[in-house]
Amino acid sequence: MTATAKTASAAQPAPRTGANRPVALWLLGCAAMVFAMAVIGAITRLTESGLSSVEWRPLSGALPPLSDAEWQRVFDLYRETPEYRLRNAGMELAAFKQIFFWEWFHRLWGRLIGLVFALPFLAFWATGRIARPLLPRLLGLLLLGALQGGLGWFMVLSGLVDQPAVSHYRLAAHLGLAIAIYALLLWQAWLLLFPADARARPAHRLGGHAVGALALLAATILWGAMVAGLDAGLAYNTWPLMGGTLLPPEAWSLQPQWLNFLDNTALVQFTHRWLAIATAAAVIALWWRARRPEIPPALRRGAGAAAAMAGIQAGLGIATLLAQVPVWLGALHQGGALVLLGLLLWCIFVDRRLPAIGAPGQP
Repeated sequence: MTATAKTASAAQPAPRTGANRPVALWLLGCAAMVFAMAVIGAITRLTESGLSSVEWRPLSGALPPLSDAEWQRVFDLYRETPEYRLRNAGMELAAFKQIFFWEWFHRLWGRLIGLVFALPFLAFWATGRIARPLLPRLLGLLLLGALQGGLGWFMVLSGLVDQPAVSHYRLAAHLGLAIAIYALLLWQAWLLLFPADARARPAHRLGGHAVGALALLAATILWGAMVAGLDAGLAYNTWPLMGGTLLPPEAWSLQPQWLNFLDNTALVQFTHRWLAIATAAAVIALWWRARRPEIPPALRRGAGAAAAMAGIQAGLGIATLLAQVPVWLGALHQGGALVLLGLLLWCIFVDRRLPAIGAPGQP
Protein backbone atom coordinates (compact mmCIF):
# COMPACT_ATOMS: atom_id res chain seq x y z
CA MET A 1 0.00 0.00 0.00
CA THR A 2 1.35 3.45 -0.91
CA ALA A 3 1.75 6.28 1.59
CA THR A 4 -1.13 8.14 -0.07
CA ALA A 5 -3.39 5.09 0.21
CA LYS A 6 -2.44 4.63 3.86
CA THR A 7 -3.27 8.26 4.58
CA ALA A 8 -6.63 7.96 2.83
CA SER A 9 -7.42 4.76 4.73
CA ALA A 10 -6.53 6.37 8.04
CA ALA A 11 -8.67 9.40 7.24
CA GLN A 12 -11.68 7.30 6.28
CA PRO A 13 -14.37 7.84 8.94
CA ALA A 14 -15.76 4.91 10.83
CA PRO A 15 -19.26 3.85 9.78
CA ARG A 16 -22.08 5.73 11.49
CA THR A 17 -23.91 3.77 14.14
CA GLY A 18 -26.66 6.23 15.04
CA ALA A 19 -29.20 4.77 12.63
CA ASN A 20 -28.58 1.26 13.96
CA ARG A 21 -28.60 2.14 17.64
CA PRO A 22 -32.36 1.67 18.28
CA VAL A 23 -32.26 -1.72 16.58
CA ALA A 24 -29.17 -2.72 18.60
CA LEU A 25 -30.76 -1.64 21.88
CA TRP A 26 -33.90 -3.61 21.02
CA LEU A 27 -31.79 -6.73 20.42
CA LEU A 28 -29.92 -6.19 23.70
CA GLY A 29 -33.28 -5.91 25.47
CA CYS A 30 -34.36 -9.21 23.91
CA ALA A 31 -31.10 -10.80 25.05
CA ALA A 32 -31.77 -9.59 28.60
CA MET A 33 -35.21 -11.20 28.45
CA VAL A 34 -33.69 -14.49 27.26
CA PHE A 35 -31.23 -14.28 30.16
CA ALA A 36 -34.14 -13.84 32.58
CA MET A 37 -35.96 -16.72 30.86
CA ALA A 38 -33.04 -19.05 31.57
CA VAL A 39 -33.10 -18.10 35.25
CA ILE A 40 -36.89 -18.51 35.43
CA GLY A 41 -36.47 -21.89 33.73
CA ALA A 42 -33.96 -22.91 36.39
CA ILE A 43 -36.39 -21.95 39.16
CA THR A 44 -39.16 -23.87 37.39
CA ARG A 45 -36.95 -26.92 37.23
CA LEU A 46 -35.66 -26.66 40.81
CA THR A 47 -39.15 -26.21 42.28
CA GLU A 48 -40.29 -29.27 40.29
CA SER A 49 -42.96 -27.16 38.62
CA GLY A 50 -42.29 -28.02 34.99
CA LEU A 51 -44.85 -30.82 34.70
CA SER A 52 -47.69 -29.02 36.46
CA SER A 53 -49.28 -27.70 33.26
CA VAL A 54 -50.22 -30.51 30.90
CA GLU A 55 -51.82 -28.41 28.17
CA TRP A 56 -49.98 -26.47 25.47
CA ARG A 57 -52.07 -23.59 24.22
CA PRO A 58 -49.67 -21.11 22.59
CA LEU A 59 -52.36 -18.54 21.76
CA SER A 60 -54.99 -18.96 24.47
CA GLY A 61 -52.92 -20.03 27.46
CA ALA A 62 -51.44 -16.69 28.48
CA LEU A 63 -53.80 -16.20 31.42
CA PRO A 64 -53.81 -18.47 34.47
CA PRO A 65 -57.05 -20.12 35.61
CA LEU A 66 -59.44 -17.35 36.67
CA SER A 67 -62.20 -19.33 38.38
CA ASP A 68 -62.48 -22.14 40.90
CA ALA A 69 -63.94 -24.38 38.22
CA GLU A 70 -61.00 -23.76 35.88
CA TRP A 71 -58.50 -24.37 38.68
CA GLN A 72 -60.20 -27.67 39.43
CA ARG A 73 -60.13 -28.64 35.76
CA VAL A 74 -56.38 -28.10 35.35
CA PHE A 75 -55.74 -29.79 38.71
CA ASP A 76 -57.73 -32.83 37.58
CA LEU A 77 -55.57 -32.99 34.44
CA TYR A 78 -52.44 -32.89 36.58
CA ARG A 79 -53.75 -35.71 38.81
CA GLU A 80 -53.70 -37.98 35.76
CA THR A 81 -49.94 -37.51 35.25
CA PRO A 82 -47.16 -39.83 36.43
CA GLU A 83 -45.75 -37.06 38.61
CA TYR A 84 -48.91 -36.81 40.67
CA ARG A 85 -49.40 -40.56 40.91
CA LEU A 86 -45.79 -41.42 41.78
CA ARG A 87 -44.56 -38.32 43.64
CA ASN A 88 -47.35 -36.01 44.71
CA ALA A 89 -50.30 -38.27 45.44
CA GLY A 90 -52.61 -36.53 47.87
CA MET A 91 -51.44 -33.02 46.95
CA GLU A 92 -54.04 -30.36 47.72
CA LEU A 93 -55.17 -27.70 45.28
CA ALA A 94 -53.38 -24.94 47.23
CA ALA A 95 -50.03 -26.70 46.86
CA PHE A 96 -50.71 -27.34 43.18
CA LYS A 97 -51.27 -23.63 42.61
CA GLN A 98 -47.78 -22.91 43.90
CA ILE A 99 -46.02 -25.20 41.46
CA PHE A 100 -48.38 -24.24 38.64
CA PHE A 101 -47.32 -20.60 39.00
CA TRP A 102 -43.71 -21.12 37.92
CA GLU A 103 -44.54 -23.18 34.85
CA TRP A 104 -47.23 -20.69 33.84
CA PHE A 105 -44.86 -17.75 34.40
CA HIS A 106 -42.11 -19.50 32.45
CA ARG A 107 -44.42 -19.94 29.46
CA LEU A 108 -45.81 -16.41 29.82
CA TRP A 109 -42.29 -14.97 29.75
CA GLY A 110 -41.61 -16.92 26.58
CA ARG A 111 -44.71 -15.40 24.99
CA LEU A 112 -43.57 -11.93 26.07
CA ILE A 113 -40.17 -12.49 24.47
CA GLY A 114 -41.94 -13.41 21.25
CA LEU A 115 -44.01 -10.21 21.33
CA VAL A 116 -41.06 -8.00 22.29
CA PHE A 117 -39.12 -9.44 19.37
CA ALA A 118 -41.85 -9.65 16.73
CA LEU A 119 -43.66 -6.32 17.16
CA PRO A 120 -40.59 -4.01 17.05
CA PHE A 121 -39.19 -6.16 14.25
CA LEU A 122 -42.27 -5.46 12.16
CA ALA A 123 -42.13 -1.75 13.06
CA PHE A 124 -38.44 -1.45 12.18
CA TRP A 125 -39.03 -3.34 8.96
CA ALA A 126 -41.99 -1.18 7.96
CA THR A 127 -40.05 2.02 8.59
CA GLY A 128 -36.95 0.90 6.71
CA ARG A 129 -34.68 0.69 9.76
CA ILE A 130 -33.59 -2.87 8.96
CA ALA A 131 -30.90 -3.13 6.29
CA ARG A 132 -31.36 -5.84 3.68
CA PRO A 133 -28.41 -8.01 4.88
CA LEU A 134 -29.82 -7.92 8.41
CA LEU A 135 -33.33 -9.07 7.48
CA PRO A 136 -32.61 -12.82 7.03
CA ARG A 137 -30.67 -12.90 10.31
CA LEU A 138 -33.58 -11.43 12.23
CA LEU A 139 -36.05 -13.74 10.51
CA GLY A 140 -33.79 -16.63 11.49
CA LEU A 141 -33.84 -15.49 15.13
CA LEU A 142 -37.64 -15.29 14.98
CA LEU A 143 -37.81 -18.85 13.68
CA LEU A 144 -35.39 -20.04 16.37
CA GLY A 145 -37.64 -18.47 19.01
CA ALA A 146 -40.65 -20.33 17.63
CA LEU A 147 -38.62 -23.55 17.55
CA GLN A 148 -37.63 -22.99 21.18
CA GLY A 149 -41.27 -22.85 22.22
CA GLY A 150 -41.99 -26.11 20.41
CA LEU A 151 -38.89 -27.73 21.86
CA GLY A 152 -39.99 -26.73 25.36
CA TRP A 153 -43.31 -28.53 24.91
CA PHE A 154 -41.52 -31.52 23.37
CA MET A 155 -39.42 -31.64 26.55
CA VAL A 156 -42.48 -31.47 28.82
CA LEU A 157 -44.17 -34.28 26.90
CA SER A 158 -41.35 -36.64 27.85
CA GLY A 159 -42.39 -36.35 31.49
CA LEU A 160 -46.09 -36.98 30.92
CA VAL A 161 -45.91 -40.55 29.65
CA ASP A 162 -44.41 -43.08 32.07
CA GLN A 163 -41.86 -41.42 34.36
CA PRO A 164 -42.35 -38.18 36.33
CA ALA A 165 -39.25 -36.57 34.85
CA VAL A 166 -38.42 -34.91 31.55
CA SER A 167 -35.74 -36.36 29.31
CA HIS A 168 -32.37 -34.92 30.28
CA TYR A 169 -31.44 -34.98 26.59
CA ARG A 170 -34.40 -32.78 25.72
CA LEU A 171 -33.66 -30.53 28.70
CA ALA A 172 -30.09 -30.06 27.47
CA ALA A 173 -31.33 -29.33 23.95
CA HIS A 174 -33.84 -26.78 25.29
CA LEU A 175 -31.18 -24.97 27.32
CA GLY A 176 -28.66 -25.24 24.49
CA LEU A 177 -30.99 -23.53 22.05
CA ALA A 178 -31.72 -20.82 24.63
CA ILE A 179 -28.03 -19.96 25.03
CA ALA A 180 -27.56 -20.04 21.26
CA ILE A 181 -30.37 -17.49 20.83
CA TYR A 182 -28.90 -15.39 23.66
CA ALA A 183 -25.45 -15.40 22.04
CA LEU A 184 -26.81 -14.58 18.58
CA LEU A 185 -28.81 -11.65 19.93
CA LEU A 186 -25.76 -10.23 21.69
CA TRP A 187 -23.51 -10.71 18.68
CA GLN A 188 -25.90 -9.07 16.25
CA ALA A 189 -26.45 -6.11 18.58
CA TRP A 190 -22.70 -5.60 18.90
CA LEU A 191 -22.29 -5.80 15.12
CA LEU A 192 -24.68 -2.88 14.82
CA LEU A 193 -23.10 -0.85 17.60
CA PHE A 194 -19.49 -1.46 16.47
CA PRO A 195 -19.38 -1.79 12.67
CA ALA A 196 -16.12 -2.93 11.09
CA ASP A 197 -13.70 -0.58 9.37
CA ALA A 198 -10.75 -1.08 7.05
CA ARG A 199 -7.95 -0.17 9.45
CA ALA A 200 -5.16 -2.66 10.12
CA ARG A 201 -5.56 -4.80 13.18
CA PRO A 202 -2.94 -5.28 15.88
CA ALA A 203 -1.04 -8.53 16.22
CA HIS A 204 -1.15 -10.92 19.22
CA ARG A 205 -4.85 -11.58 18.92
CA LEU A 206 -6.43 -14.01 21.38
CA GLY A 207 -9.61 -14.98 19.56
CA GLY A 208 -8.70 -18.64 19.14
CA HIS A 209 -8.08 -19.01 22.87
CA ALA A 210 -11.38 -17.28 23.69
CA VAL A 211 -13.26 -19.50 21.22
CA GLY A 212 -11.79 -22.59 22.89
CA ALA A 213 -12.80 -21.33 26.33
CA LEU A 214 -16.30 -20.60 25.04
CA ALA A 215 -16.58 -24.12 23.62
CA LEU A 216 -15.58 -25.57 26.99
CA LEU A 217 -18.14 -23.38 28.72
CA ALA A 218 -20.88 -24.48 26.30
CA ALA A 219 -20.07 -28.13 27.00
CA THR A 220 -20.10 -27.43 30.75
CA ILE A 221 -23.53 -25.80 30.51
CA LEU A 222 -24.95 -28.71 28.52
CA TRP A 223 -23.60 -31.25 31.00
CA GLY A 224 -25.03 -29.08 33.76
CA ALA A 225 -28.44 -29.46 32.12
CA MET A 226 -27.99 -33.24 32.15
CA VAL A 227 -26.97 -33.06 35.81
CA ALA A 228 -30.25 -31.23 36.48
CA GLY A 229 -32.29 -33.65 34.37
CA LEU A 230 -30.88 -36.68 36.18
CA ASP A 231 -31.05 -35.00 39.62
CA ALA A 232 -27.33 -35.77 39.78
CA GLY A 233 -26.72 -32.63 41.84
CA LEU A 234 -28.44 -34.34 44.77
CA ALA A 235 -25.83 -37.11 44.81
CA TYR A 236 -22.21 -36.85 45.98
CA ASN A 237 -22.67 -33.53 47.77
CA THR A 238 -19.01 -33.28 48.75
CA TRP A 239 -16.05 -31.49 47.25
CA PRO A 240 -13.50 -32.22 45.83
CA LEU A 241 -14.04 -35.98 46.30
CA MET A 242 -17.20 -37.88 45.41
CA GLY A 243 -18.17 -40.29 48.14
CA GLY A 244 -14.61 -40.34 49.45
CA THR A 245 -13.05 -41.12 46.06
CA LEU A 246 -12.07 -39.09 43.02
CA LEU A 247 -14.41 -41.14 40.82
CA PRO A 248 -17.06 -43.49 42.30
CA PRO A 249 -16.73 -47.11 41.14
CA GLU A 250 -20.30 -47.16 39.77
CA ALA A 251 -19.33 -44.51 37.22
CA TRP A 252 -18.71 -47.27 34.62
CA SER A 253 -21.68 -49.50 35.43
CA LEU A 254 -23.54 -49.04 32.12
CA GLN A 255 -22.84 -50.80 28.85
CA PRO A 256 -21.67 -49.69 26.36
CA GLN A 257 -19.29 -47.64 28.48
CA TRP A 258 -19.62 -44.42 26.49
CA LEU A 259 -23.24 -44.28 27.64
CA ASN A 260 -22.04 -43.57 31.18
CA PHE A 261 -21.02 -40.05 30.13
CA LEU A 262 -24.66 -39.35 29.25
CA ASP A 263 -26.82 -41.52 31.53
CA ASN A 264 -24.81 -42.47 34.60
CA THR A 265 -25.50 -40.09 37.49
CA ALA A 266 -21.99 -40.44 38.93
CA LEU A 267 -20.10 -39.93 35.67
CA VAL A 268 -22.38 -37.14 34.44
CA GLN A 269 -21.71 -35.17 37.63
CA PHE A 270 -17.98 -36.01 37.46
CA THR A 271 -17.84 -34.81 33.84
CA HIS A 272 -19.62 -31.58 34.69
CA ARG A 273 -17.20 -30.92 37.55
CA TRP A 274 -14.09 -31.36 35.46
CA LEU A 275 -15.44 -29.52 32.45
CA ALA A 276 -16.10 -26.61 34.83
CA ILE A 277 -12.54 -26.78 36.15
CA ALA A 278 -11.13 -26.91 32.62
CA THR A 279 -13.30 -23.93 31.64
CA ALA A 280 -12.15 -21.86 34.61
CA ALA A 281 -8.51 -22.72 33.88
CA ALA A 282 -8.90 -21.75 30.21
CA VAL A 283 -10.52 -18.42 31.09
CA ILE A 284 -7.88 -17.58 33.68
CA ALA A 285 -5.17 -18.45 31.14
CA LEU A 286 -6.87 -16.12 28.67
CA TRP A 287 -6.70 -13.30 31.19
CA TRP A 288 -3.03 -14.08 31.88
CA ARG A 289 -2.18 -13.88 28.19
CA ALA A 290 -4.21 -10.68 27.81
CA ARG A 291 -2.08 -8.91 30.44
CA ARG A 292 0.65 -8.20 27.89
CA PRO A 293 1.04 -4.45 27.21
CA GLU A 294 0.51 -4.84 23.46
CA ILE A 295 -2.97 -6.27 23.99
CA PRO A 296 -5.65 -3.58 23.54
CA PRO A 297 -7.18 -2.33 26.80
CA ALA A 298 -10.70 -3.31 25.75
CA LEU A 299 -9.62 -6.93 25.37
CA ARG A 300 -7.62 -6.88 28.61
CA ARG A 301 -10.64 -5.61 30.52
CA GLY A 302 -12.94 -8.19 28.94
CA ALA A 303 -10.57 -11.04 29.75
CA GLY A 304 -10.14 -9.79 33.31
CA ALA A 305 -13.90 -9.61 33.84
CA ALA A 306 -14.31 -13.11 32.38
CA ALA A 307 -11.62 -14.51 34.69
CA ALA A 308 -13.24 -12.93 37.73
CA MET A 309 -16.63 -14.32 36.69
CA ALA A 310 -15.12 -17.77 36.10
CA GLY A 311 -13.90 -17.80 39.70
CA ILE A 312 -17.28 -16.65 41.00
CA GLN A 313 -19.08 -19.23 38.89
CA ALA A 314 -16.85 -22.05 40.13
CA GLY A 315 -17.56 -20.96 43.71
CA LEU A 316 -21.28 -20.88 43.02
CA GLY A 317 -21.15 -24.37 41.56
CA ILE A 318 -19.33 -25.80 44.58
CA ALA A 319 -21.66 -24.00 47.00
CA THR A 320 -24.71 -25.27 45.11
CA LEU A 321 -23.41 -28.83 45.31
CA LEU A 322 -22.49 -28.68 49.01
CA ALA A 323 -25.86 -27.13 49.92
CA GLN A 324 -27.71 -29.84 47.94
CA VAL A 325 -29.04 -27.48 45.28
CA PRO A 326 -31.25 -24.90 47.00
CA VAL A 327 -33.45 -23.06 44.52
CA TRP A 328 -31.84 -19.64 44.90
CA LEU A 329 -28.29 -20.96 44.53
CA GLY A 330 -29.15 -23.16 41.58
CA ALA A 331 -30.81 -20.25 39.77
CA LEU A 332 -27.86 -17.97 40.57
CA HIS A 333 -25.47 -20.60 39.23
CA GLN A 334 -27.36 -20.81 35.94
CA GLY A 335 -27.42 -17.02 35.65
CA GLY A 336 -23.68 -16.91 36.32
CA ALA A 337 -23.07 -19.29 33.41
CA LEU A 338 -24.82 -16.89 31.02
CA VAL A 339 -22.88 -13.91 32.38
CA LEU A 340 -19.62 -15.76 31.75
CA LEU A 341 -20.79 -16.77 28.28
CA GLY A 342 -21.55 -13.16 27.45
CA LEU A 343 -18.13 -12.00 28.66
CA LEU A 344 -16.27 -14.61 26.62
CA LEU A 345 -18.36 -13.78 23.56
CA TRP A 346 -17.45 -10.13 24.09
CA CYS A 347 -13.75 -11.03 24.18
CA ILE A 348 -14.11 -12.82 20.84
CA PHE A 349 -15.99 -9.89 19.36
CA VAL A 350 -13.48 -7.30 20.61
CA ASP A 351 -10.62 -9.40 19.30
CA ARG A 352 -12.14 -9.45 15.82
CA ARG A 353 -13.06 -5.76 15.75
CA LEU A 354 -10.26 -4.09 17.68
CA PRO A 355 -10.10 -0.93 15.55
CA ALA A 356 -13.79 -0.24 16.04
CA ILE A 357 -13.59 -0.56 19.83
CA GLY A 358 -10.15 0.68 20.75
CA ALA A 359 -6.61 0.21 19.52
CA PRO A 360 -3.62 -0.16 21.90
CA GLY A 361 -3.11 2.93 23.96
CA GLN A 362 -6.74 4.06 23.70
CA PRO A 363 -9.13 3.98 26.65
